[in-house]
Amino acid sequence: MNQDEIYMQRCIELARMGKGMVAPNPLVGAVIVCDDKIIGEGFHKRFGEPHAEVNAIASVADQTLFSQSTIYVSLEPCAHHGKTPPCADLLVQKGFKRVVIGCKDTHVKVGGKGIELLKNAGLEVEVGVLEKQCRELNKRFFTFHEKQRPYVILKWAQSKDGFIDGPRLNNEKGILWISSPETRSLVHKWRSEEQTILVGRKTVENDNPSLTVRDVYGNNPIRIIIDSQLKISGDVNIFSDEAPTIIFNRSRNEVKGSVEWIKIPEVNTRYILEKLYERNILSVFVEGGSRTLQYFIFDNVWDEARVIVGEAAFGEGTKAPSINKVPAHSYKFSSDHIYHYYRK
Repeated sequence: MNQDEIYMQRCIELARMGKGMVAPNPLVGAVIVCDDKIIGEGFHKRFGEPHAEVNAIASVADQTLFSQSTIYVSLEPCAHHGKTPPCADLLVQKGFKRVVIGCKDTHVKVGGKGIELLKNAGLEVEVGVLEKQCRELNKRFFTFHEKQRPYVILKWAQSKDGFIDGPRLNNEKGILWISSPETRSLVHKWRSEEQTILVGRKTVENDNPSLTVRDVYGNNPIRIIIDSQLKISGDVNIFSDEAPTIIFNRSRNEVKGSVEWIKIPEVNTRYILEKLYERNILSVFVEGGSRTLQYFIFDNVWDEARVIVGEAAFGEGTKAPSINKVPAHSYKFSSDHIYHYYRK
């Protein structure tokens, strides 16, 4: 790696520290370098709070050095007023010598305007350093703005003989665990990184899940339930005040406490993703059940799938969803195997 790439890699590392906290904003890291030495760095910590460039600038003790410095930013600085003032204007005001940008921001309010502002002010600007990695960092943000829908992650655990759930005799209720406790903690980390978590009615009725983050530190995602005919009773865990809950259905629009019922013409992936897009939801973590997961696969509106294969064999039960793809990579975690798939 050359020097620019080394400092941009550090921007990416910093940006990741905001995971689960900044949506619907992008993850951004910034590093300030003078005479081949890092003199300041920062990242966007929380939605509505100062951006990465602001935090990096504030961390520098001697701000007279800016005229001799390069600031590295993983994403094009904003050029519009939002929750905070434009960062591109700030870089001009501080008199930076050079700005190195990981990738262009394709948001309609930015879209090259920040780069243009910097160049017109006479700053030396370079764009596209570790561009692929910087876009990967914000795959949720870019999917949202370029495809007008949230980034969709599918996740399920299945037995080694291909079942997502075992036989339920006499309408048996409760979670039938497939993965190890260590892997379940990893899933809680995954939940904390997404804005929403989605399941179908049968998962709520069979498992009565909380759909919250418990084993790790992080925010609870918004819970999304598909219940077209409103059959779920009011005494289940998803009605708790631990997190907001949205219930997609075909007959009711109402808000009561932390629960909102949203009526849609048809309970399908198209209308669900349209409604989430309208609400500035950048990502949805689909946890089940098998039928719900298969809807997203069949409609080809998923981006990533994480499949956990446990040690148990059920012999019969509910078949796991099927993805007609080779996993991009896999690894052993605790006693389980985890397979990652990408639609493209």
